[in-house]
Amino acid sequence: MIDTGIFQDKTAVYYTLGCKLNFSETSTIGRTLREAGIRTARKGEKADICIINTCSVTEVADKKCRQIIHRLVRQHPGAFVVVTGCYAQLQSDAVANIEGVDVVLGAEQKKDLLQYLGDLHKRSEGESYTSPLKEIRSFAPSCSRGDRTRFFLKVQDGCDYFCSYCTIPFARGRSRNGSIASLVEQARQAALEGGKEIVLTGVNIGDFGKTTGETFFDLVRALDTVEGIERYRISSIEPNLLTDEIIAFVAQSRRFMPHFHIPLQSGSDEVLQLMRRRYDTALFASKIQKIRELMPDAFIGVDVIVGTRGETESCFEDAYRFIEELDVTQLHVFSYSERPGTQALKIEHVVSSQEKHLRSQRLLELSEAKTHAFYARHIGQVQLVLLEHAKPGMPMHGFTPNYIRVEIPQDNALDNQILPIRLDTFNVDGTALCGTILKP
Repeated sequence: MIDTGIFQDKTAVYYTLGCKLNFSETSTIGRTLREAGIRTARKGEKADICIINTCSVTEVADKKCRQIIHRLVRQHPGAFVVVTGCYAQLQSDAVANIEGVDVVLGAEQKKDLLQYLGDLHKRSEGESYTSPLKEIRSFAPSCSRGDRTRFFLKVQDGCDYFCSYCTIPFARGRSRNGSIASLVEQARQAALEGGKEIVLTGVNIGDFGKTTGETFFDLVRALDTVEGIERYRISSIEPNLLTDEIIAFVAQSRRFMPHFHIPLQSGSDEVLQLMRRRYDTALFASKIQKIRELMPDAFIGVDVIVGTRGETESCFEDAYRFIEELDVTQLHVFSYSERPGTQALKIEHVVSSQEKHLRSQRLLELSEAKTHAFYARHIGQVQLVLLEHAKPGMPMHGFTPNYIRVEIPQDNALDNQILPIRLDTFNVDGTALCGTILKP
C-alpha cells in the first residue's frame, strides 16, 4: 500500500517525446499522480517531480531525449526525475547515469510509476528498473484526453513484426491488447466526460487480438455502437492488416471517419524485402484503390522512410514514381536512422546524409502538392467541423470528417462543438482552409 500522504501539495511536470501512444500513456500517468495528490506544476513553477516519457525511433530522437533530460534537470533543481519510455527501456543504464536522473522505468514498469517514487528523496545515482523482452507481457490501459478535444484510446501495445530497421519490438515487447469489453467501457467513459472524438492508438493496432482471441474488426464494430462518441479515427495501420471488410465498414459507418494512416515505408519492392515488410507495392496500391472506390474523398496519410540501407538511386526512383502515381493525400517522410542491434546493419549499401536530405525534400514537395490539391478540390463545400480551443490571439481551428484543417475567427465558446462550415479559401501559409460558420 502506497502512503500518498507524502505526495500532498507536491508538483509535477511532464514531458513526452514521440508517438501518440506515448502522449496517451503520459496523460494516464498524470491522472494517476493527480489522484495521489500531486498537482501539475504551473508555467514557470519549480516542480518537485519530473516525468519524462521518451522515444527511440531514430538517433535524433535519442539525442533529443538526452537534451530534454538535461534541460529539465537544470530547470527544476532538486526535483525527483523519472525517465521512462522506449529510450529508457533500450538504454536504461546510459539514462540512469545521466546526472540528476533518479529512476529509470522500462515498458513493464511504466504503469506502476507511482510505486517507484518512494519518499521523493534524490538518489545518489540513478536506479534502473526494466524487464527483458520476453517478460514484457502486461497491457496497461490508457484512454486520455489530449490538449485538444479528442481522446486517445490505447487498444494495443507491442509488435511481433521485427522489421529489419526497427527497434520498437525490443522497446515495447510482443503484441498484446485489452479486451473489447474493457475498451468499449473506456469509450463510454470518454463520452460521459464530454469526448466527441476518439483516436485509436497502439504500436500495431491491426494486430489487435493476440491476447484475447478477438480481432480489430470486432473492436471497430463494437466501438461503433457507443453512444455519445461522434467520431473515431484509426491511427497507423499496416496495409496487410487493413482488410477489405474494415474499409467497407468505415465507408458505411456514421462514426468512423474517412481517414486512414497507412505506413508504406518504401515504394520499391526490393527495399520492402530488405525491410522485411509483409506486403509489396501491388498490395499497397490495391488498398488505396479500394479506399478510393468506396470513399473518394477519404484522407489518406502515408509514412515513407528514405535512405535506408539498400536504397540505391534506382530503388529510390522506382519508389518515387510509385508514390507519385498513388492517389494519397499526404506523406509523412522520415530519414532512415541506424539503430543498434537491428538486422538492417548487415545490408551493405549505405546512403549518405546529403542524399537522404535530397530524397526527403523531393518527397516533401510531392506531399505538399498532393495535400494542396486535396484541399483545393473541397473549397466551396459545406462540412461538419469539430472545433478546438484556440490559444490567445490565434484563429480557432478544427477538422472535417476527412481531416481537412479549417480555421475560423476565435470564439472559444464553440470549443468541442461540431458545426456546419463552408470551406472558403486557403489561409495565409496554405496549411488550412478558412471557413464560414453557417447559421441554422
